[in-house]
Amino acid sequence: MKKIKSFYIQNRFFYACLGLVIMYVFSFLFPIFLNIISILLLICVALLVLDTLVLFFTKKGLEANRNLPEKFSNGDINDVRISIQNYYTLPIYATIIDEIPEQFQVRNFEINKKIGASKTLDLKYELRPTERGEYTFGKLNIYAKTIFGLVARRYVFSNDAMIPTYPSFMQLRKYDLLAISNNLHQYGVKKVRKLGHTMEFEQIKDYVLGDDLRTINWKATAKRNQLMVNQFQDEKSQPVYSIIDKGRTMKMPFNGLTLVDYAINAALVISNVALKKQDKAGVFTFSKKVENRVVAQRRTSQMNLILEGLYNVDTNFKESDFGRLYADVKRHITQRSLLLLYTNFETLDSLHRQLPYLKGLSKNHLLVVVFFKNTELNDIISNKAETIQEAYDKVIAEKFAFEKRLIVNELKKYGIYSILTTPENLTIDTINKYLEIKARGLL
Repeated sequence: MKKIKSFYIQNRFFYACLGLVIMYVFSFLFPIFLNIISILLLICVALLVLDTLVLFFTKKGLEANRNLPEKFSNGDINDVRISIQNYYTLPIYATIIDEIPEQFQVRNFEINKKIGASKTLDLKYELRPTERGEYTFGKLNIYAKTIFGLVARRYVFSNDAMIPTYPSFMQLRKYDLLAISNNLHQYGVKKVRKLGHTMEFEQIKDYVLGDDLRTINWKATAKRNQLMVNQFQDEKSQPVYSIIDKGRTMKMPFNGLTLVDYAINAALVISNVALKKQDKAGVFTFSKKVENRVVAQRRTSQMNLILEGLYNVDTNFKESDFGRLYADVKRHITQRSLLLLYTNFETLDSLHRQLPYLKGLSKNHLLVVVFFKNTELNDIISNKAETIQEAYDKVIAEKFAFEKRLIVNELKKYGIYSILTTPENLTIDTINKYLEIKARGLL
């Protein structure tokens, strides 16, 4: 690692010395102060020389490393670790200035730490990216000072690094671990009671007390001369597709992330849950055309393929073509599948324009339209209107909120399932809907 060293005199010490020099000049007019000021000036010079010798006449001063994870998780808190080794035989006061990526727009980053003599300091700071893509770190700057603090020695460690930011795999791991420990209910995932029994045949077995009499296999019973029953298992290998609209309506921001980012994070989690349930998971996006297609499969590398497929997805400010989506689904998805369509409708008119295509999709597949509540309207609705303008704004806000509920009813009228949710509850609500569909055997 290349290390650059620089010498800096601290501002306070510089101004103190400058003041002493000025006083020394004027002391010739007042000889009584000349000796005192001369002694003070000599002491300052001696301390400056001593501080400089201590800092710069050491073969090894400081060594530092910035340790980055392999990739950042979008929308989550990510740790950046710094390790500093102090080779001085006395404590050092270090000011760490890391050149973090420009996407964070942080211009006053600074950490002040004391490092013991011949000790190693390990520290970390947190970053929360809100965009997917590449993040480039600059140089790691460390200013070392002694207890006097008269001179600072600058160390520059040229470890420029680029780190990719992927959709929220931390959220994926969180739900994965909770699913293994059966603690998903802690995050709001409901326990759905299974209705009836599944019809996917597994085997014929001997009847035992408690088996459903309706499943008796009379032909096998006659052949074996004892009661035999059919055993069924949950339907498996059912295709589950997450379809993400990346048109202009999904660019709306919420808590630093866009709606398309929330949709991508939810698609990752629901794909992982589907694979755990022995179903096939796939994704694709659409706007003017269908892109980023990952065909629904159940294989060990499927989650990596989905993660890579959604890595660079972003909105393009264009009007989404639902007709193109309908034609593509009809051409490429021939098996009945669960289609989770992440989009956004603000008005009933915007739904009616796309309703013929949604009805076409629901004929051959189980379609669930996932769209978002406008949470910015809640504050306007809940606040008491005190002026005519505020009353007008409140009425308009209530109208838009009411239209969202009308959209749900309109979709229900045509047998299309829907999820109206807030961005922060998107993942939980989507998992609950998937588990409900599986429990009711709708797919």
